[in-house]
Amino acid sequence: MRMNTSERNVSARCELDIQVTAILFPCLYGLLFLAAVTLNSLAAWIFFQIRSSSTFVVYLKNVVAADLLMTLAVPVKVLSDAGVGGVPLQAFYCRYSAVLFYATMYISILLLGLISLDRYLKIVRPFGRCALRRVGVGQALCTAVWAVILSLALPNVVLSNQPARAPLAGGKLKCSSLKSKLGLRWHEGFNYLCQVVFWGTLGLMAVCYSFISRKVYKSYRASQGRSGTATKRTEAKVFVVVGVFFVCFAPFHLARVPYTLTQTRSTSKHCWAQNQLYVAKETTLWLCATNVCLDPLIYVFLCRIFRRKLTATLCQRPLGNSGLESPTETSTKQELSHMARFSKPSELGAY
Repeated sequence: MRMNTSERNVSARCELDIQVTAILFPCLYGLLFLAAVTLNSLAAWIFFQIRSSSTFVVYLKNVVAADLLMTLAVPVKVLSDAGVGGVPLQAFYCRYSAVLFYATMYISILLLGLISLDRYLKIVRPFGRCALRRVGVGQALCTAVWAVILSLALPNVVLSNQPARAPLAGGKLKCSSLKSKLGLRWHEGFNYLCQVVFWGTLGLMAVCYSFISRKVYKSYRASQGRSGTATKRTEAKVFVVVGVFFVCFAPFHLARVPYTLTQTRSTSKHCWAQNQLYVAKETTLWLCATNVCLDPLIYVFLCRIFRRKLTATLCQRPLGNSGLESPTETSTKQELSHMARFSKPSELGAY
């Protein structure tokens, strides 16, 4: 199905203003790529040496894989935004690289939601039996997340089947111009689904980590009569996950729907608004991409075996037998004694 003539004429009349984005964002994404490929390659190397003995580690390994794939899509965006390769490279970015970028971003978002649920079950309800805590179930959930998101993203590749035409006056090719009429509708619907995924995951994380913080606070209060430094440290670890998640992704999801509507329901009077929203979308998208550099902070804060392995790697010393313990074991013997009265130490140790 092809776009009608009037839709194409409207699209042609509104050229994207790339005076800022063609210079600034290639530099920002270039720096981001160098940092992300270094951090995530190191994280992947460390996780390959850690057994998938818990759902927590399974989820973290999948986050690393998603972040690496998202990182590999960045160089194409850098070259496309900089105007290198012309229309063919821009079309390749729109049809394939951008789809991979967005798909892996939402896979990572869903996995972070599963991590928050996993932490809630292991810390707030450590004594109950739950199928979600089984390694096999965790692996099945990860497989389902990858399969569903990639399946829903695939039509954005298939339906971007229109010929790539050079924009006027050296402007940037708009990805929407490559989509058929059905492709535009699918693109719009997929974006609405992504909104549900993000805001739903954010709500889940806020609830889970609030209960976790409350549980840890009560444990310390009951054991020593006050919150103490350990409680403050624990709360900081808990909320850094939600804070990073919100700062990275929320601005983009506030800007994305209005921009998408100017793409899929464009009229000539929307041209100025589309250019302004395009700059806002690109700015907040870069903020989203920084998450691939910040996710390693989550591994350091929440996974003790990762911290120990990272320290051993950086210090170039072998990891002792203590490195074989559960990744959610307590970080100090003192914290073990404080928490023992109310929760299993091995469940609270990640914080």
